Amino acid sequence: MQPVLMYCTAVCPYCVRAEALLKRKGVAGIEKNRIDLEPARGEEMIARTGRRTVPQIYIGETHVGGCDDLHELDRQGKLDALLTG
Repeated sequence: MQPVLMYCTAVCPYCVRAEALLKRKGVAGIEKNRIDLEPARGEEMIARTGRRTVPQIYIGETHVGGCDDLHELDRQGKLDALLTG
């Protein structure tokens, strides 16, 4: 299973939805960078992704995007392959 990194906040419903999908797919651990607790992580996220919204999700070295992007990958049948590398 590829490592998963998610930039997120505590109260973001899209972050919760993305995490729920990843858990249903068998992802045991998600490294969470809480930009609400660590503002420097927010700056890091913007520099890496060019985006200001959460969640921003990486699977391995691949930037997936946000919650909608993650669910679209799943609908297209591409998420499982990305997760297994």
